[in-house]
Amino acid sequence: MDTPYFPPFRSRLAPLGRRTAPTVRQATLAQLQQHLRDFLPPWLLSAEEDGANSRERIFSLRLTFECFLWQMLQPRASCREVVRQVQALFRLHGQGPVDPGDSAYVQARQRLPRERLEKALTATAQAADRRARPGGPLQGRPVKVVDCSTTQLPDTEANQQHYPQPRSQKPGCGFPLLKFLVLFSLASGAVLKVVMAGWRNHDLRLFRQVWDQLKAGDIGLGDRAYGDYVTLASLPRQGVDVVARLHQKRQVDFRKAERLAKQDGLFVWTKACQQSDILSAQEWAQLPDQITVRVLRFTATIRGHRARRITLVTTLLDPKLYPAQELMALYHRRWRLELCLRDLKTTLGLEQLRCHSPAMVEKELLACLVAHNLMRCVMAEAAARHEVALERMSFKGAVDALRQYSQAIAQARNRKLRWQLWQDLLLNLTRDLVPCRPNRTEPRAVKHRPKPYPLLNRPRRRFIEISHRSRHWKGRTRNSRGLN
Repeated sequence: MDTPYFPPFRSRLAPLGRRTAPTVRQATLAQLQQHLRDFLPPWLLSAEEDGANSRERIFSLRLTFECFLWQMLQPRASCREVVRQVQALFRLHGQGPVDPGDSAYVQARQRLPRERLEKALTATAQAADRRARPGGPLQGRPVKVVDCSTTQLPDTEANQQHYPQPRSQKPGCGFPLLKFLVLFSLASGAVLKVVMAGWRNHDLRLFRQVWDQLKAGDIGLGDRAYGDYVTLASLPRQGVDVVARLHQKRQVDFRKAERLAKQDGLFVWTKACQQSDILSAQEWAQLPDQITVRVLRFTATIRGHRARRITLVTTLLDPKLYPAQELMALYHRRWRLELCLRDLKTTLGLEQLRCHSPAMVEKELLACLVAHNLMRCVMAEAAARHEVALERMSFKGAVDALRQYSQAIAQARNRKLRWQLWQDLLLNLTRDLVPCRPNRTEPRAVKHRPKPYPLLNRPRRRFIEISHRSRHWKGRTRNSRGLN
């Protein structure tokens, strides 16, 4: 039996024997064969000794994992399409028939341990960092970027109870909302950790849960939500520095600071009298009564737009080791992680999940992040080999190229031809670069007009559809209502 995707585990990764090896190898991401085997630890997809994933099934743990990832790289793919792919490949290799229903695959996804997906997320992030260019922007220190976002869930009773919809939406007319915090690596753009909760939870409460993922020597980079006293006082105690934008409610008067340069000085902050909600009483008592922070302000100018003043707060107090210009450039690079969220939500379809239970929703989110990290691994390897800037590589172009080349690699007759195809893939990824457009305006506006349908402002059972709705549609502009 030949399993080039995971050679050391030939016996355990093929629970149905030799006859399923070609099918598993050509079904999903394993079409890339030995080039993706280093991204995941060998034991991650091994079968259990006993329990849910120990029986011999068509959808083994490995095949289910790979089909799940393939489905995340195909945002519109349904479970039925995955089953049809497995049916076709089994028939192509002369194997027995596969049940046409998707129940077996759905149950296999439910049996997939969440711990495996979390470990796969960590392993792929570490693999992407190893392939990225070494060295950080500030004294070679690694930078971790934190940000929050939301995603809509199917309107089921279980999802509503666990992730309720916003209060501004009427019951039966909205969708459950899941809020998640992601910890990115600035070097590779891979997701290191994710925390999921309801939309009512504040960003700081979620960020508190990933403090243990930050190691001594790291630099945490965030927006206004993370420039608070608790974060700036707690993280330096474990050797982690913070760079964040100052909250708009804090007033800064540089005349009262220990001046380092123009619009750059040291301030002394005092702990508030009221205890923070994200810390226990013991943790709050251990915080120092005063801390010294560095505040710097600069003006961001974009041609054709009004200049904006941006104020940063940081625990990097030495102006010689950490000049103000480097801190400004570091915060400017934070926008790259906003684009990573766009890749997740728009390119990989994370804006709306499809599973009907909270447990499966969380697995779907983790599988999507693992697929994103695998793409970051491929992009980081291409950027390091051909010495191009990773920030300028197109994520959407990389996903499209990987889909097409994976089919060709699966049909290659020998190892040399597969290696040549892989090198050609990496070369094409570096040639398809995003044009360098500094200060380009990207308004958050939708160009496509919505269709002339009324809004569903009542539950479906109570909603009354008006005949000739184009005439009575209240969403139209006032000038166009009289036009027929």
